[in-house]
Amino acid sequence: MRKAAAVALFGFALAGCRREPPLPIYGAVPPFSLTAQNGRPFARTALDGQVWVADFIFTTCRGPCPLMSYKMRRLQDVAARYPDVRLVSFTVDPAHDTPAVLAEYAGRYRADPARWFFLTGQPAALDALGRGAFKLQSVDGSLIHSTRFVLVDRRSQIRGYYDSAEDGFLERIAADIAHLREEGS
Repeated sequence: MRKAAAVALFGFALAGCRREPPLPIYGAVPPFSLTAQNGRPFARTALDGQVWVADFIFTTCRGPCPLMSYKMRRLQDVAARYPDVRLVSFTVDPAHDTPAVLAEYAGRYRADPARWFFLTGQPAALDALGRGAFKLQSVDGSLIHSTRFVLVDRRSQIRGYYDSAEDGFLERIAADIAHLREEGS
């Protein structure tokens, strides 16, 4: 998607969001401490006050992960005009996906390191997030994971789930991001 089209899409989403009811709240993301692709500690508090989108991937995936990361890249382009939107990709393969491996992967997708974070850490911490907080899947070494993206508001409340394989996925999540920004959650 060209940048101008992406900006137009986000503007359209923002214009239409005022008529809609508030997005539901599905739960909250608890505090966590992981490691980012730059090798530095990354706590959930770094996302406080931000609207963010999360997904679970792994770098050696030959299935849906490359397409998911491509769509996250498109979402990065769509949200470029909003400095308070962040993207977070959690690995389901922490044994392989070290910060250096995640940094190389992030580079392939031209991830903006100030806005799109690739996180790894202890398997138990990632499992608690994948299964417990996001209610998507276990991080248990099986490398089986959801293809859904999760929208989180400024108070770390889960506000939406989106199947990245569905038609219209990008438009729906962009509209809901705009809705959350307008809502001031």
